[in-house]
Amino acid sequence: MSRPVIFTISAAWDDEASVWSGHCDDIPAAADAPTLDELLDKISAMALDLLPDNHPDIDPQSLFLQITALREAEPATS
Repeated sequence: MSRPVIFTISAAWDDEASVWSGHCDDIPAAADAPTLDELLDKISAMALDLLPDNHPDIDPQSLFLQITALREAEPATS
């Protein structure tokens, strides 16, 4: 396996649409999904499809994605 390559997905919660919106400029890809896991699944599939055109030097097996998620803090309910 080649040296790991890590791309970061920036995600933010859209309260109006009740979805996570995420993008990764390195791939480039953007998607929305109701959960972070679903967002990761969508962008993972896009990354593997787009990798040969945008980064032909990167082995798909060495690609890793990390999510940085931003959501407003909510008070605990009792």
